[in-house]
Amino acid sequence: MRAKGKGNNTMRVMVIVKDNKDSEAGVMPDQKILAETFKYNQELVKSGVMLAADGLRPSSTGKRVKFLADQRIITDGPFAETKELIAGFWIWKVKSMEEAVEWLKRAPFGGGVEIEIRQFHEAEDFGPALTPELKEQEKHLRKECERLAKGAKERP
Repeated sequence: MRAKGKGNNTMRVMVIVKDNKDSEAGVMPDQKILAETFKYNQELVKSGVMLAADGLRPSSTGKRVKFLADQRIITDGPFAETKELIAGFWIWKVKSMEEAVEWLKRAPFGGGVEIEIRQFHEAEDFGPALTPELKEQEKHLRKECERLAKGAKERP
C-alpha cells in the first residue's frame, strides 16, 4: 500500500523476469549466478525494497484456464511463446519507477535476459467503486494472506 501524507510515499512494483530457452527447459542457474543473485537479494532486503521474490517452474508443469461465458477451457503446458512467459519475479516497495529501474540496473543478469517492471494497483486507484465495505473486505483479505504467508497452519 502507498503511505500517504508524511513524505513517505511508496509504490509497489512487480519486477518480472521473462522466460528464455534455458529456464523453459528447466535448466537451473549455476552456483556463481545463484551466489550473485543471493547477494543482490540481500541488498534489496537490507534496503527495505524487497517484499517477495520467487522463480517459477517451466510452463510444461503449468496450465492455462480460458474463461468463455460459462465455459472453462483448460490447456496443459508447455506453452509455445516463451517471450510471453514469466520465469520469476520480485515484488518491491520503492518511491518511484525510476528507483525501481536503478535497482534493476544492478541485477546480475546478462545474455539478453529481459525484465519488465509493472506497478501494482492500490486501493485508492479504484476510486468510488471501492466502497467502504469493499475496502474493509480487501483489508481483511490482505491481513489473512499475510498471516498465512507467515506460516500459520490453520485456515479459517
